[in-house]
Amino acid sequence: MSSLKAAVVGCGGHAQLHLRMIDKEPRLHLVGVAEIDATRREQAQAEWRVEGFADYRRMLDACKPDLVVVATMPGHLKAIVIDCLERGVHTSVEKAPGMHADETRAMAAAAAKSAGKAIVSFNRRYFPEVLALRRMVEARGGAVHCAATYNKPLSPPMGTSAWHGVAPDPIICDAIHHVDLLRWLAGSGARAAMPIEVHAQVHDGAREGAHRHSALVRFDTGACGVLMSHYGVGGRVQRAEVHADDFSGYLELTGSPPVVEPYQAEGARGELLAAPLDLEPVGGADFDETRHFVDCILADEEPWSTLADAVHTMRLAQAIRDGHRGPLHE
Repeated sequence: MSSLKAAVVGCGGHAQLHLRMIDKEPRLHLVGVAEIDATRREQAQAEWRVEGFADYRRMLDACKPDLVVVATMPGHLKAIVIDCLERGVHTSVEKAPGMHADETRAMAAAAAKSAGKAIVSFNRRYFPEVLALRRMVEARGGAVHCAATYNKPLSPPMGTSAWHGVAPDPIICDAIHHVDLLRWLAGSGARAAMPIEVHAQVHDGAREGAHRHSALVRFDTGACGVLMSHYGVGGRVQRAEVHADDFSGYLELTGSPPVVEPYQAEGARGELLAAPLDLEPVGGADFDETRHFVDCILADEEPWSTLADAVHTMRLAQAIRDGHRGPLHE
């Protein structure tokens, strides 16, 4: 079995998820972590029994990883990701991939010239339950409509002036997961649908960080999507749904693992399909973005969520935040 050396830049909350995925992937061997915060760095060193560095460049020079996960705040990603790609290192980029779409484009340009591959951590694309439901939709001719809800109580410092220059607004740095999920559910195969028209309403609350959005999106596949994302409400709720001819699927994504309710047209009320989801054709219950990325590296194939594709998700998230109404041009 091929073995790749992996390293992680950043040891915050998102990095812990990546470290666990690396640990369970038999084709990866963790060789280093980099983190400027000494407490976080030392905790990661102790937990994962790996060498730690305050400077990620020293880690790259000393450990020579094949694959690097860059899990810093969005405002710090661009320079680090471009450096990794210019060194020819396969690079996983935490969401949001930059502060705005122009930063994503710059990283995508570096990826296009690199010997290394790049993947963006839009992880909803890789949930086995999402993939199995999407497969059922494709078998019925593809999506005609999809919707996503991403709500949270106020989550300071996210969405406040304290994160100015470090992270974009929550719809871009956080709820972008479900902005991207709409594109994925409306697409087919390895392709996410392209947004071609957006009608967004921004109705922020009076409190700092109470960002609220409702948006209708039209895709190039003919499907329409609806996004509802509200911060400063009562609970953290993440849900989605997708519909095809004579078929509907409802996703509860708030907890883990996701819960799926698929329905087919049967009589006036429809019928809940009782058979469990078939996860084997989509990689099994343990499939995730890390396994997919390793598969792509070893097979010399492009990941599903490239930096070039992420530009379109960033543009859509920005359009929703801006309250854009009309065609979405390049």
